[in-house]
Amino acid sequence: MVPSNMSERPTLVVFLGGLGDTPVEQMVAVTRLTCALDTIEAALSTGAFERTILATDQACDQDLPPGLELDIDDGPFHFGRRLAGIIRRHSLTSVVYLGGGSMPLLDGAGLSQITQGLEGDRARTNNRFSSDLVAFPITPDVLAAVEGVDRDNSLARAIEESAGLTLEELPRTVATQMDIDSPSDLAVLALTGEGGPRLRDYLRSLESETHSTGQALSLTAYQRVLPLLTDREAQIVVAGRVGSHAWQYLERETACRVRLFAEERGLESDDRASTGTARSLLGFVIEAAGIDRFFELLPQLGDAAFIDTRVLLAHMRIDATREDRFLSDLGNWTAISDPFLRDFTRLATEADIPVLLGGHSLMSGGLMALNECAWREHEAGRQPSADHS
Repeated sequence: MVPSNMSERPTLVVFLGGLGDTPVEQMVAVTRLTCALDTIEAALSTGAFERTILATDQACDQDLPPGLELDIDDGPFHFGRRLAGIIRRHSLTSVVYLGGGSMPLLDGAGLSQITQGLEGDRARTNNRFSSDLVAFPITPDVLAAVEGVDRDNSLARAIEESAGLTLEELPRTVATQMDIDSPSDLAVLALTGEGGPRLRDYLRSLESETHSTGQALSLTAYQRVLPLLTDREAQIVVAGRVGSHAWQYLERETACRVRLFAEERGLESDDRASTGTARSLLGFVIEAAGIDRFFELLPQLGDAAFIDTRVLLAHMRIDATREDRFLSDLGNWTAISDPFLRDFTRLATEADIPVLLGGHSLMSGGLMALNECAWREHEAGRQPSADHS
């Protein structure tokens, strides 16, 4: 069980857990499932993987790609113990771990490339501080490190710091940074029209008011943002967990000016939300001036805004339900139970400028995907003129 290198083909292990029973949670859950199946099918087609395992807490009623193995466990969940158990049961010697719904734009060629050139004590990840994908060999030290990890975004750091592996980060591209965490990510992917066949088909169905979840996916605000990204006279506000790679990308690839408030990177992996230690500049402004005044000021700062509401909620020490967070991302403020998030979302939807609400992925892969879509539309002459406030 202790390989000298990763010359053997690794096993792709995809984790896909349930999100909840509400319609908006189910909408994201089904999207993640379609994405995971597309990714697994792409991986199987490459021949680069020894096997593929989908670890889940429930049976799957969709057609599964031939060759996929299901590992079902609906008991109490602990990420590290679950992954370590799979490694032991299947006697795996090397693993490419992927969170379900992560990296929906990574194709078979990209997946295959991740498996190449890994030897000895080397590992790869898409993000050292918040990992969605980690490729690594199995040794006793690695297995012990894996077993102690509470959540997957800490996996890469754990095997680097506790098992002594040399960790290599993949290039920060749209494919390695895009993730499906919330409805805002669904909107980005629906607008860009990218992803695998199952994912694209499902997203198209979500744009209809008659969709079975009762939650239509409105793209209007996202469409209003596109022409701004290619306009030298425009300015956008970006506030939240924005990494240096995203900032560099925006500086290099967008035509507009960017007003950036980068704060609380590592919010989840460092447990700053759960310990109540998160602090947000936007949160202090709202506490001092009120939500109404904040949205009066916002159009003076830019022609559109991207706001990471998870940072704001952590600052306010509001433990909003996943359903409320997702409803906020959709702009469906009338159904939100938390008073602060309901008022904030209402004012965002009524603002004079387009305000996009979401989580970490919107601040990274989502921004990048929207910008690339904007330039495609611009170069094809299909983009309307920017609407400056």
